[in-house]
Amino acid sequence: MSFGKKLVIAAFTAPLTVWISVFSASAADVEIEKGEIKYSPFAEKDYPQNVYFGDTHHHTANSGDAFMNGNRLNPAQAYRLARGEEVVSSSGVPIKLSRPLDFLVISDHAEGLGVMYEVYNGNPTFMKDETLVRWNKAMKAGGKEAADATNEVVAAQGAGTLPKPITDPKTAGPVMKSVWETYTQTAEEFNNPGKFTAMIGYEWTSVPGGNNLHRNILYRGNKSNADKMMPYNSWASEDPEKLWDWMEKYENKTGGRVLAIPHNGNLSNGRMFEPNKFDGSPIDKDYAERRARWERLQEVMQTKGNSETHPTLSPNDEFANYGIAGWEYGNLTMQDNPESPEMRPYMYLRGGLQQGLSWEKKLGANPFKFGFIGGTDVHNSLTSIEEDNFFGKHVIQEPRPNRWEHVSKQGFGKTRYTWHYSAAGYAAVWARENTRESLWDAMHRKETYATSGSRMTVRFFGGWNYRAEDAENRYLAEAGYAKGVPMGGDLTTPTNGANAPSFLVAAMKDPLGGNLDRIQIIKGWLDTDGKTHEKIYNVTWGNADKRKLGSDGKIPLVGDTVNVAQATWTNTIGDPELSGVWTDPDFDPFQKSFYYARVIEIPTPRWTAYDQKRFGIKMSDDVKMKHQERAWSSPIWYTPNGEFN
Repeated sequence: MSFGKKLVIAAFTAPLTVWISVFSASAADVEIEKGEIKYSPFAEKDYPQNVYFGDTHHHTANSGDAFMNGNRLNPAQAYRLARGEEVVSSSGVPIKLSRPLDFLVISDHAEGLGVMYEVYNGNPTFMKDETLVRWNKAMKAGGKEAADATNEVVAAQGAGTLPKPITDPKTAGPVMKSVWETYTQTAEEFNNPGKFTAMIGYEWTSVPGGNNLHRNILYRGNKSNADKMMPYNSWASEDPEKLWDWMEKYENKTGGRVLAIPHNGNLSNGRMFEPNKFDGSPIDKDYAERRARWERLQEVMQTKGNSETHPTLSPNDEFANYGIAGWEYGNLTMQDNPESPEMRPYMYLRGGLQQGLSWEKKLGANPFKFGFIGGTDVHNSLTSIEEDNFFGKHVIQEPRPNRWEHVSKQGFGKTRYTWHYSAAGYAAVWARENTRESLWDAMHRKETYATSGSRMTVRFFGGWNYRAEDAENRYLAEAGYAKGVPMGGDLTTPTNGANAPSFLVAAMKDPLGGNLDRIQIIKGWLDTDGKTHEKIYNVTWGNADKRKLGSDGKIPLVGDTVNVAQATWTNTIGDPELSGVWTDPDFDPFQKSFYYARVIEIPTPRWTAYDQKRFGIKMSDDVKMKHQERAWSSPIWYTPNGEFN
């Protein structure tokens, strides 16, 4: 009989004092040094084990265009909704999220921060200007008059013709300083480390000629540092290099840290990744190094569409035609040149990554070495972007029967409607804890991914010796970090005689969303002649027993269970989890390259289908009623000889 069996028998036959002494003696005989026994697979790990979902691009009534469009909700109300409370929208509709956010960055426009409140209130300093008097009346009238006035503000900002009283530091400065310090105080009050993070930020809104060059500035620290310098605004300069100068001065003065996230490359008319500086001179190494330092991430998805790629830029990508309807007409104001195929390599993010490889070869530094992140750009203080709970971007786009046909912009004989807007997107951050510092650090190292509005979980690693069994391991992340680098990283020199990199990728569905259709890896590279290329590889997919990879590298469509009339679908196709290891079959060790994962869900109803069902209306046939939600990981880069920057 074993010792264990003898002990069990003793427990039932011996007196209680004997039973206690047996266990006491056994425990006393074992001397264990702290840390000697390793048992918990989650203890003492120095890599992030949690993904946090939030929004890095959010506007409240402190943003002039938001206020003019009817937003009356302040940062405190925005935080309350984000952390799970019920609030009432500016249009009087109660709203609550299905799940709280983990973090929120309120990024109100630095330009005229809070000033429109004072214009609306009839501040005598501002009422001396005829244009501001007219805007005051338009805001109070609301509806179309307010919307027209807002469009006028955006156009005037792009043309540099805003009324002087709201741009002059002497008249507008005191208002903006007071609003900023009140906002940072509110962020302190709602910041709850470990539970909900209120990260301080703002938007620098450069829009030359209507072309979107906006950046969101995110602070690592707290109010005490953020208040030492007022946010830099584009009224001082629309040149990104001037913004970087301000960021450097801020860090030197305060000891704090900041980073910038450019957004809406799809509305830049080819200026986001143009080959010249803002002043027209060619990009040089100093510019490349400074941009790579300050702009670690790019926004790939938000309410104003998808900036990943375009069918004319990626003709072999069967999923390229996503989130671009209505947004390919032209820039923000639709008053400049219409968008053309020649612009697209310099405005969509995949093109930007490819441009970066070319610049790195020429200059020895890559200006466009960015990770991916999502945001919403809501202007109604409501980060509510699930398809069945979408409250639009502006107050005028909040739930009502005819919101889908509201005209947003017109130009070039084209019209943008509210139905062109997407319920998107999330910033997903792999961090060690839910704090300002940890989230910011993860963003800085680009360990982030974006989603179109789903909360799917995505892991992506690159290395030289992943094996198929690593993808089946419950502790997949441990193998991922031990053998390679996570999303946002650089591949080191090949190890163990490997002749091609391997990638470990895994995804799990949003508990409230659709099953997964497939995981793809998108590769971009620079050949020896200096030409850029791209290719899409299907790595793993749902219903693999029925769908086989063809000789062309493609797989059959997953199917479609969407009932548009009822705004429902079933998870009878696809898989809830997918994982795999993929080795690049076309690897050339002498070619610079990047890789990122794209995870695609099965078809599900779009917010327009929910509106059509709930309001009992019929939209026009051109309105999209369903889509396939997706996620994009930050890239992993390979540089020959490991000489990466």
